[in-house]
Amino acid sequence: MPTPTACLALADGTLFYGQGIGATGTCVAELCFNTAMTGYQEIMTDPSYAGQVVTFTFPHIGNVGTTDEDDESADPVAAGLVVKWDPTLPSNWRSARTLSDWLAAKGRIGIAGVDTRRLTRAIRAQGAPHVALAHDPEGKFDIEGLVRKAREFEGLVGLDLAKDVTCAQSYRWDGTRWAWPEGYGTRTGDAPKVVAIDYGAKRNILRCLADAGCDVTVMPASATAEDVLAQNPDGVFLSNGPGDPAATGKYAVPMIRGVLDRTQLPIFGICLGHQMLALALGAKTVKMNHGHHGANHPVKDLETGKVEITSMNHGFTVDSQSLPAGVLETHVSLFDGSNCGIRMADRPVFSVQYHPEASPGPQDSFYLFERFRAAMAPAA
Repeated sequence: MPTPTACLALADGTLFYGQGIGATGTCVAELCFNTAMTGYQEIMTDPSYAGQVVTFTFPHIGNVGTTDEDDESADPVAAGLVVKWDPTLPSNWRSARTLSDWLAAKGRIGIAGVDTRRLTRAIRAQGAPHVALAHDPEGKFDIEGLVRKAREFEGLVGLDLAKDVTCAQSYRWDGTRWAWPEGYGTRTGDAPKVVAIDYGAKRNILRCLADAGCDVTVMPASATAEDVLAQNPDGVFLSNGPGDPAATGKYAVPMIRGVLDRTQLPIFGICLGHQMLALALGAKTVKMNHGHHGANHPVKDLETGKVEITSMNHGFTVDSQSLPAGVLETHVSLFDGSNCGIRMADRPVFSVQYHPEASPGPQDSFYLFERFRAAMAPAA
């Protein structure tokens, strides 16, 4: 057996050894698991994973390499990754470099050779643990120090991470989704104006908005209602993002309430944006035991009876019992019954907990972008 060059230390003292990949050093974060079979690069660059190390339950991670075209943000946001097998040499015509080289260039740590089934069972049983992940090519680890760092990690409850991953200033977006053989396209022509609030927006969400026929202006998470309305938008979009929704809500909720109070604009939210809208409408959010992370989550549309297979990435959820009068629950998880969607009964204001942009994942839910676009048709 080769000498371990990486160590994953849980706050309860449990240790996992393996082979380090990517950058060297140490990171401290919350540990989650993701059941997606594809899209590891998109997952690592999803801003919603800020403050988390991702355990991939699927063993073949790294087998198609990496390409900068698939990044969902400028750099990886997840703190690190855990995989069962050492990544193999890439087998894909789009690959530009190996997963390990990509991680090293981006400053992210990985560990391979871990019993991810055992680790996943531990996460399910005890909740998302706090961990320290170290990679040292010489295999020298301060075990007591790693466990202490894991125990000292404050966790994500009460933590506003949207401010760390949002854009620094407003910008226009006109790129559309990737299609064979042209690749990514560009939206042209007149279209309704959408202000997209960036709590940690994935690029493919913005592409989907443009693809559905929206003229998108992205604004920072700190934007006020006055800032948003000064753009004279036809609709407002609330993006995904990381951290505790109650913490981000301290400044996001007043903005959303301001837009709701002063206009009848259509509003559409995804993931953290869903939670922000729920808080603005008077509901509450709670921390989940181990969250939902994967590309195979069944969600039932309570209004049509249809079931969609969706991508999810969230550790907090809207408490459906706290929804006020006039706010309807529209979608629920068929895994645990948790809330996955809401809408106002009398206005084109709606949101979902899952990721209809499908990057990675199924495309069952793209209709939501078209629904948002259709709600703006009279103003277009």
